[in-house]
Amino acid sequence: MLAEIHDSIIHQFYSNDGQIGLRLAPHTLAIDSEVQDLLNELTDVFQAKPSKGYARFLTAADEVAPEQQSDFPNQLAEWQQQQVSFIDFSHVAAKILLQQFQHYGIVEPGFLLVSNYQQQGQTYVVVAYLPSIDGVTIAADLSVDRSSQLDLSKVQLAAVINVTEWREDSDSTTYISFIKGRVGRKVADFFLDFLGCAEGLNAKKQSQQLIESVQAFAQSEAMPAEQTRQLRQAVYDVCDEQWQQGEPVRVKDLSEQLQASVPSSRSFADFKQEVGSELADEFPTDRSTLRKLVKFQGQGGGLSIGFDQNLLGERVVYDTATDTITIHGTPPNLRDQLRRYFGIDS
Repeated sequence: MLAEIHDSIIHQFYSNDGQIGLRLAPHTLAIDSEVQDLLNELTDVFQAKPSKGYARFLTAADEVAPEQQSDFPNQLAEWQQQQVSFIDFSHVAAKILLQQFQHYGIVEPGFLLVSNYQQQGQTYVVVAYLPSIDGVTIAADLSVDRSSQLDLSKVQLAAVINVTEWREDSDSTTYISFIKGRVGRKVADFFLDFLGCAEGLNAKKQSQQLIESVQAFAQSEAMPAEQTRQLRQAVYDVCDEQWQQGEPVRVKDLSEQLQASVPSSRSFADFKQEVGSELADEFPTDRSTLRKLVKFQGQGGGLSIGFDQNLLGERVVYDTATDTITIHGTPPNLRDQLRRYFGIDS
């Protein structure tokens, strides 16, 4: 994380008789190597999360009841306009989160980190709830003592706000990125309420729409199988690079790169415009969904199988008439298990 950290502060949420309490820090943290390491590790954890959502702050047009509106966006704006200090902004933010914990009946001790930094000319604010884990340590006098430390690998509540994009393009729906909860769990719901925002473009849906658009584009251009495979691989490579950098995919840029690597009679951008695709001109991506561009995988009836698409017709042969798959050369770990099962070379 090559960023210039300006302000960072941490507030503590603790459990007391089954209730959640708040301890506010009176000062910001000194920007030293420890704070830099903390932000670096948190950034790595955030970027590595396979499923992230994108959001925007609620506005009057959303017609949200006053009692359901969070004051977080207003406080952020006042801090940006230098009407309040960063410390005061963070204090109000912590109190808003406390209200959300109480409203949802959540008692989860941890620490609220609020940090402001600049990267590549953009101003960001990261808001993350850091869980802690109790352990045992050896004190300086070699006695055994209990200790508590941050467990960043378990972070589920975190958001990064691109303040520059918010101020310069208020119509954007992706200037807030956040960790989405696992399937079947509404982990992020109350955190979005705390931030006063609503989910914008859905990364999974946009990624699936991209896959469908790419397939339709290949068919419209009558691309042979190998060129279609190259097209899908090129799309995946571009999107995966953007995903790793935490950047959205822009259809214009993607189209230009495809035209250079897999030339066609018309560009992907022209095709999108002509057919009226629902694919946005700029959108976030979901890495797990994008893997469908380059892999075949499925499971059912006790069988799970997956392989790279470039193996189809070579190591993997599919017979459409009999609905059978033949694999030439099994993976070493699977081969070893099968040989041991049949008592071969054991």
